Amino acid sequence: MPGFPTTMSVRLARLLSVALIGACFVTAPAFAKSHPKAKARASAPASGPTLIWRGDVATANGVVNDVAAAWEKSGRGHIELQPFNTASGIDAVANGTADLAGSARAGDGSAQNTNLTFTPVAWDALVIITQSSNPVSNLTLKQVHDIYYGKIHNWSEVGGNNAPIDVYAVASPGDGVEFSLRSLLFGRGNQPVAAPRLYVNTRKLEEGIALNPNGLGVATLAGISGNGKLKAIPVNGKRATVANVADGSYPLFIPLYLVTNPSSPKAASAQAFVDFVQTEPGKAVLRKHAVLPYQDGSALTAMDSSRRSRILAEVGARASHITPVSAPGATYAARAAVAPTSPDTIAARTALEARRAEAADTARLNRISGSVSDVTVSGVAHANGSATTVSRSGSKDFGKVTADASQTATTYKVTKGDTLSSIAKRHAVEVAKLREWNHLKNDQLKLGQVLRVSKR
Repeated sequence: MPGFPTTMSVRLARLLSVALIGACFVTAPAFAKSHPKAKARASAPASGPTLIWRGDVATANGVVNDVAAAWEKSGRGHIELQPFNTASGIDAVANGTADLAGSARAGDGSAQNTNLTFTPVAWDALVIITQSSNPVSNLTLKQVHDIYYGKIHNWSEVGGNNAPIDVYAVASPGDGVEFSLRSLLFGRGNQPVAAPRLYVNTRKLEEGIALNPNGLGVATLAGISGNGKLKAIPVNGKRATVANVADGSYPLFIPLYLVTNPSSPKAASAQAFVDFVQTEPGKAVLRKHAVLPYQDGSALTAMDSSRRSRILAEVGARASHITPVSAPGATYAARAAVAPTSPDTIAARTALEARRAEAADTARLNRISGSVSDVTVSGVAHANGSATTVSRSGSKDFGKVTADASQTATTYKVTKGDTLSSIAKRHAVEVAKLREWNHLKNDQLKLGQVLRVSKR
């Protein structure tokens, strides 16, 4: 399935992490306030070392929380929980500020991930969620694909009310839940989708959808279990249950991983915790949280390749090389030839590439504290290959970049303050190429001049 370029730079994701890390990290005492079972863990004596776990909320809920309590009760050590999102956890383990990370996706092939160990410990279901009052009772894989791709926009098109489908997503590049869903539906984890609002993690996304009967997003079965405000929409007539995951009949299942760094000073202790999760006491805890211990789903591993092929065939997509989340050069200009063609996604793509808001984004993020569930962060310049989202809505702030219908070239309209060098950097091309494509004898530009910024 052809894809269109990413819309959220890795730089913005890191700014989000910097701006919100203090507000969103949860140490054991704070975590205990909202999780009664964690309260006992916070005060349990532990003779072993303290390990810092950081990662996505899905793995915190489905794997780490109560398993860590069992680990501490055995006297092996203390686990400090910092649930936030996948990218922050992997970054922290890579740079040594955390000992373990939780991830709802495997390594992405980047240099950073290559140096880490991703150990699958459980199977969970990706669930397409909406508010519990929404009457839609089933979606096909094709319908889910087309909703995210921007081809289906109204609930009435899938048997619901005559109302727009508000697709919500997690903003962070490489978010495990988003990355995994897009890998299944599009054959590429960094496939951008048309969504009007972005969140810092799945927990905030769930809170947003619970307030909006027209909202739709992806979460995990473990993450929403017991939440009466949300419902998981059956897919292809199959409900998301542990039994349906175990036999492979529910198609959107994924492994959950614990990530460790072999070069960490606490590598041995971290690995001991990973091993403990896979013992019988550890697996017994997993089963209480609507997840399947990894060893119990050995048949799922065997069927994974054929399952992915069937999904892609059903939705009319094809597998493609997955660009590493942090890989350079995966910009719109570099990938225009494989852009999607639906009107909404073309409009969104045109908008995002024109947005020159890096300075404004930085200033805005510096003012943020706490939740950013109401902040739209799509349309950011300097996008690199990442699993991010674009808005379908137009904006008067956009429109500098245009592409012809066949996507053979991209143009840019010069505005005040532009230089040939800044334009080249923004579109990931060489200054010499801009001169060549536009027959420029020097670097002087005129206000309103239209430049070609990609190769035909």
